[in-house]
Amino acid sequence: MPRHTLVMLALILGGALCCGAAEPTGSAIVPATNIVKYPDGRTSAQFRLNAVDEGVVMKHGDGPGQCDYLGARDIWVFEDGGTYYMHYDGAGPKGWLACLAVSKDLKHWEKKGPVLDFGKPNEEDSASASYGVTYFDGKTWHMFYLGTPHTSPAPELIPSFPYLTMKARGDSPTGPWVKQPEVVPFRCTPKTYYDVTASPGMIVRHDDEYMMFFSAASEDKKGTHRTISIARTKDLNGPWQIAAQPIVSPAEQIENTSLYFEPANQTWFLFTNHIGLDGGEYTDSVWVYWTKDLNTWDAKNKAVVLDGTNCTWSKKCIGLPSVVKMGNRLAVVYDAPGGDSMSHMKRDVGVAWLALPLIPPQAKADK
Repeated sequence: MPRHTLVMLALILGGALCCGAAEPTGSAIVPATNIVKYPDGRTSAQFRLNAVDEGVVMKHGDGPGQCDYLGARDIWVFEDGGTYYMHYDGAGPKGWLACLAVSKDLKHWEKKGPVLDFGKPNEEDSASASYGVTYFDGKTWHMFYLGTPHTSPAPELIPSFPYLTMKARGDSPTGPWVKQPEVVPFRCTPKTYYDVTASPGMIVRHDDEYMMFFSAASEDKKGTHRTISIARTKDLNGPWQIAAQPIVSPAEQIENTSLYFEPANQTWFLFTNHIGLDGGEYTDSVWVYWTKDLNTWDAKNKAVVLDGTNCTWSKKCIGLPSVVKMGNRLAVVYDAPGGDSMSHMKRDVGVAWLALPLIPPQAKADK
């Protein structure tokens, strides 16, 4: 290149910098450079949406009444009136219960203790009442939580199948939460894609109905097959209608949902937990799927958001995500055991960040 051209380029760039020209903002989905391959051939994500990890923001062990002395995980975060509320599964002396912590900045959390209790011995949430997903309809706070009558042996008491969706209501984001056993949103059904798991996920108001993106799983001799599906209702205290097919194949091996709508490009982003395989199944990463139509999802449109390559403190196992907007960033709150551990226990809570807007690769997202 001629010398005078180089000088001209330098002057242009220098002028732009001196004048404070705006640099590109947002977080773009880009082709992945290192694609994970799984020994059983389960699907891999071909794209990345790299979150910037801040690390641990809440450790387990010091909750009221030993409510999380064995771990804090399975996060659900929501905002109301400038305060952030976190429901998390506290692994306590008698099992796992949905617990509450509050924050003003998503970094410093005050633990309040359990917001649900175990059901009676013959009830469906007798062994665990956990993972409390909330929705505010303008008058009442609704909680859809995971109940199960089964766990692993003590002291871990890890909830085990079936994973069921149960209901509670409250007058404020802190409750108190009153269980509604008479409300049965939906249940696991034999010989379906949700025969062992039909557990709660994020609710979106769309047109004249509510849509819940719930976790579904079936089990056979080959193992557990996990996916996300949609349940619909017009009454949050009534039954829900489950879609005949999930939004993506169970071969995706994903569970739990947190959605964000990007107004800049009219795109929905569904954050979820991917189940990996390496000497056993475990939660290996946070993935995101994107679409412009809530009723239509393409499994090719997915990206890795957080895994061992960009998490600063947990290099093998990353728990489920909950996303919430804060200023011009999207927080991805998650749990993890740290180091190379794949354990369900002794997990802490971390946060990673995505600059807004989120930018999908248009050639893929518009198919």
